[in-house]
Amino acid sequence: MIGANSGYIQSLPAPVKKRLKALKKIQFESTKIEAQFYQEVHLLECKYHKTFEPLYNKRSTIIKGEYEPKDEECEWPSESEDEDETALAQEVNEKAKLTEEEKKAQEEKDKDVKGVPHFWLTIFKNVELIADMIQEPDEPALEALKDLTVTFTEKDPMSFTLHFHWAPNDFFTNEILTKTYELKCEPQEDDPFAFEGPEIIKCTGSTIDWKKGKNLTVKQVKKKQKHKSKGSIRTVTKQVKADSFFNFFDPPIVPDDPNAEVDEDTQALLTVDFEIGHYIRERIVPRAVLFFTGEALDEESDYDEDEEDDDDDDDDGSGSENDADFDPKKAG
Repeated sequence: MIGANSGYIQSLPAPVKKRLKALKKIQFESTKIEAQFYQEVHLLECKYHKTFEPLYNKRSTIIKGEYEPKDEECEWPSESEDEDETALAQEVNEKAKLTEEEKKAQEEKDKDVKGVPHFWLTIFKNVELIADMIQEPDEPALEALKDLTVTFTEKDPMSFTLHFHWAPNDFFTNEILTKTYELKCEPQEDDPFAFEGPEIIKCTGSTIDWKKGKNLTVKQVKKKQKHKSKGSIRTVTKQVKADSFFNFFDPPIVPDDPNAEVDEDTQALLTVDFEIGHYIRERIVPRAVLFFTGEALDEESDYDEDEEDDDDDDDDGSGSENDADFDPKKAG
């Protein structure tokens, strides 16, 4: 590749190198304008979020069973009417087999179902990025998640906060747990051309008020200890960190000093955390019902194709340079 490492740039005449510096200065001015563009996009997102809120609030009341939508509000075409008819026919056949007492019991059971049970837990389990965080003991607690909302701040630093709303449960007393992400939207002084838009630089989570013995983020392990002089062995119980979805609210601390180094393991955790927070804000909250049904996942999988390099077949002699019609003099 022709570039700095090839020696090509260094070999250019001094006047050309001087012009390249002028072009970089122009590029830097362009980067600063790009940063302003993204800042205005954030303000626009804040503005339109307010118009989405009434819809999100209505969605929440239906999910929680506080509001029963009218028939006209439920009119929506299915992707396959045949599938609906088949499912309806099966349901009718199943009910026909039931006795009158069983039918009444089933009807009473259906009436007791409020809203959309396990709505957010189902979404989380559908999204691989989040499903990997969920352990089996987490699920009863996540069943109590009744809403997930987002708020934005316009002031510097730009930020957004995820609000997890909880019904009373057996695990903790918090009604709301939050996760706040701070954004930076300006080129770095030492590497301005690396700027690609707003970047999450810090995140903080709520402290969870666990009920006694219900902390899902720790576990008890038994270890044997040998006395140094007597040689006797005793068993002690220690508390260690456990894998849990709820570790999401206790992310690694990012140093305030931008020059401070972050170890690889911490950086890896932060990278995944930032990805999850951004995905929840940008994809899951706005399109929640489609993640519940799986339709959003189907849409995204349509674009999840591996890119192939056209030159991968060079090894078998079918690449461009081995093509009988390829003329290197005409290339480029």
